[in-house]
Amino acid sequence: MVERWKWFLIRISKRPWFRASLFSVLGVATALLALAVAPYIPDDVPTKIGSDAVDNILGVLASSMLAVTTFSLSIMVAAYGSATSNVTPRAISLLVEDPTTQNTLSTFIGSFIFSLVGIIALSTGLYGAEGRVVLFAATIAVVILVVYALLRWIDQLSGLGRVAETTARVERAATRALCQRMEQPYLGGCPLEVDPRALPGARPLYADKVGFVQHIDMPALGGLTRSEQHSIYICVLPGIFVEPTQPIAWSIGIDEQCDDTLRDAFVIGAQRTFDRDPRFGITVMAEIASRALSPAINDQGTAIDVIGRGVRVLSHLSRPSPPEEPKFDRVFAPGLSVADMLNDFFTPIARDGAAVVEVGMGLQQALASLARLGDAAISVAARRQAELALKRAETALTLPEDHQRVRQAAIDAGFAG
Repeated sequence: MVERWKWFLIRISKRPWFRASLFSVLGVATALLALAVAPYIPDDVPTKIGSDAVDNILGVLASSMLAVTTFSLSIMVAAYGSATSNVTPRAISLLVEDPTTQNTLSTFIGSFIFSLVGIIALSTGLYGAEGRVVLFAATIAVVILVVYALLRWIDQLSGLGRVAETTARVERAATRALCQRMEQPYLGGCPLEVDPRALPGARPLYADKVGFVQHIDMPALGGLTRSEQHSIYICVLPGIFVEPTQPIAWSIGIDEQCDDTLRDAFVIGAQRTFDRDPRFGITVMAEIASRALSPAINDQGTAIDVIGRGVRVLSHLSRPSPPEEPKFDRVFAPGLSVADMLNDFFTPIARDGAAVVEVGMGLQQALASLARLGDAAISVAARRQAELALKRAETALTLPEDHQRVRQAAIDAGFAG
């Protein structure tokens, strides 16, 4: 259950309102800090510091931060719309969760709240001469923070919503999720090597919602299998679509009264997420390439760029990882399918780019790179995808010369004779 709450806290912390609220509370606390610190300020300090200027500074800060925040929000909305049209709607969540953008907007909002609370407190006479000195020092610190945020925001705007920048974000998210999975290929459990339906005493557990599996609370499942007579066999992984007639797990020796606890370990939502689902990142990258190859956009360069990024991500499948010591030796989970990963990425691109000779050649070269990594499963899956890509290209291409170029690329890659 702790792991489940940790998951929810991580998801909430990535929402824009969370940091904005946190910075707003911090702004109020900073403005009121002067009341607590004022008694410790020497009496002669207010005469040496022009603390009366704080009224004007707070006024300028309040009016400017409100305008900058409104303007920044309009830029964000425009960037999200551009990314939706030119990249893919599935990548918008990465833009919304960007920490730099959230920190910048939260700084603007927090500064506005700080200025507003400071002006109200000054108007009511809560601050004495010493309090004004503390407020003045805090205002200078806030101004420095705002300037730093503005400089970062200017740099951020240069790539916000652009195709290359959004694609790079998707690549980083897919790489991070895949590397995490490679460190724990069975989510901390043991590999599922048998069909649980054939095990004596196995009882299915059905989902009570319709949606995608977003997270699996392995510690909660492990807590139910402390006895040697208890075991759980997970049938789904994060990213799999489930519904009430589909078993999500099978249990042996666990009482039916624990079924609700078992179901609570599977977080099911309406959408897939990048965090625990490496196949989703690969799928979104393929969507970007497919959209670039559509007649409305007709951007083969982006498709070829995405193919290269896909090779970088999928190459992590071949990296040897240290043997995993199962944390939950009575919980069994399936591993990633290399064939499915390559199919998720290459099939849409090969289908939508079949009539583009440059894409056909790029696919053969990319699959050859993966096949040379030395992993047997990757080599078999890469060869299969190369053969399918060649068939699609030869069906869609009209010129014999284009046929020959793609086939020659397949021959050079070792996929055709």
